[in-house]
Amino acid sequence: MEILKKPILTEKASLLTEKLNRYAFQVDPRANKLQIKSAIEQMYGVSIQAVNTIVVNGKAKSRHTKAGFVSGRTAKYKKAIVTLKDGEIIDFYSTI
Repeated sequence: MEILKKPILTEKASLLTEKLNRYAFQVDPRANKLQIKSAIEQMYGVSIQAVNTIVVNGKAKSRHTKAGFVSGRTAKYKKAIVTLKDGEIIDFYSTI
């Protein structure tokens, strides 16, 4: 099971990073906080103070097409917000 799917790089997540030294990741829905903590510590070499998890439900979407009215849902996913210890950072753009 691959625990970390991808980092979340939205405007809201970058505000959390700047103000509170927190980073957001999309993670496997079956992963618990201890698994998430160890995966991030291994991948980025940082020490973690706290892990908060959120299950984000998919939104209902609908649109009009040639075939008529189509409705569905976006996929639900699990999000982890990780607080790092003071003085530590994760640089997502260093490997580009």
